[in-house]
Amino acid sequence: MAEPRIFDRDSIPTWEEVADNYGRFLYSLAYRLTGNHHDAQDLVQEVLLRVRRGLINYQPGNLEGWLGRITTNAFLDRVRRQQRRPTVSLPEDAESFIPGSAGIEAEMAAADLPDDLQRLLADLPVDYRAPVVLKDVLGYSYEDIATNLNIPLGTVRSRIHRGRSRLKEALSV
Repeated sequence: MAEPRIFDRDSIPTWEEVADNYGRFLYSLAYRLTGNHHDAQDLVQEVLLRVRRGLINYQPGNLEGWLGRITTNAFLDRVRRQQRRPTVSLPEDAESFIPGSAGIEAEMAAADLPDDLQRLLADLPVDYRAPVVLKDVLGYSYEDIATNLNIPLGTVRSRIHRGRSRLKEALSV
């Protein structure tokens, strides 16, 4: 397997290079935001389509930050669409109708966050989940989160505080 190419701040990668070298990063972020494997896969596909359309306008710089912003915006767009058009969920025993696969979901869960913590993240309201994931899972600065989510810095700080408080409360129960 070839070594992933490290991009300098002055180069513009091809779409294929982005997909190959940043696919795992995109999936990890998408999984943390959505809380499940299938939605994360759908979100990554949407992100890669947006990257393909937007790469022509990409200004060399922080590629990972740019991809994170696209992923977060695609997730928030999806949440807004779902709020406008609620969907009917599959029954609790969906596995009896649709066979599941462990695949990458099991690998990512084992490599990153424990299942119980991922469930708690998924239970957070979107307004708290996105900032908490960006800060505590991906290590973004408060300023980068404010830019990515297009909200004031104080709002970022309060949402992270409230999200962490809810996580702490849920963990102590």
